[in-house]
Amino acid sequence: MEEEILEVKESEEEQGIVYKDGYFINVFFTSSHKSYYFHTYDENLRRNTKVVVETVRGIELGETINEATPISELKEEMALKPVLRVATEDDLNNHLKNIENSKGASEIVLESIKKYQLPMTLVNVQYTLDASKIIVSYVSETRVDFRELLKDLAGQLKCRIELRQIGTRDRSKIIGGIGICGLPLCCNTFLKNFDGISINMAKNQYLALNIQKLSGHCGKLICCLKYEDEAYLEIKKTLPRIGTRINYKDQEFKVTSFNVITGVARIENKETIDTITIKELLEIVNKK
Repeated sequence: MEEEILEVKESEEEQGIVYKDGYFINVFFTSSHKSYYFHTYDENLRRNTKVVVETVRGIELGETINEATPISELKEEMALKPVLRVATEDDLNNHLKNIENSKGASEIVLESIKKYQLPMTLVNVQYTLDASKIIVSYVSETRVDFRELLKDLAGQLKCRIELRQIGTRDRSKIIGGIGICGLPLCCNTFLKNFDGISINMAKNQYLALNIQKLSGHCGKLICCLKYEDEAYLEIKKTLPRIGTRINYKDQEFKVTSFNVITGVARIENKETIDTITIKELLEIVNKK
């Protein structure tokens, strides 16, 4: 049998049909830690139900995270794929078997990557529910010549091989971990999409611009910088600029930083470093 070898980018979108009736259901996939909408005519489909669906990756097992909702309540018209069926006992057993088999497949993939000395980091290896295809997710900062690798894998694993290049943030989303706050990573628990995070968000919060401390497991700026950015922008409008000069205790000081949480501003001159409440600072500035 001639093996089919595929290379797929993470940005590929699923195809579907725009339904005018029936219901939609949100299905979560533990393999990617993402959820997508699917169509169903089963109005009794409830949350936390294992279902079998077809995605761009193939036949997969997912879990519903909401109840069947009339399609008319979708906020925007979108093409959906159908829920094929509620998972049977055979489906659940096959899923567990695939998880076990993927461990051996991962070892084969790692050995092949090492054999051909490829600049890529393996994230995970998964079988589709029907075991007709293996999805290999990886991270790489450079272009990789996969030709020899794919021939090797196809010969050893005896099924379709699909390579999916993902970003470092998606890697953290899949692998998980503990954040600097001491809690599980947001991307691994509740974040569905990644918003753009900029260093300006750290500046808006008057944080020290230490990139190492502001970066997450993925090496990118931590997502939580965006959570309160809007609130800090509003607060920033009421505060004087950094560098503003004031007269305090018969001395001239320059405002160097704010701590909005404690309500304190830091002021300094060549001889002294002092603190002042933001309320008191605003009274001084407004008297000018």
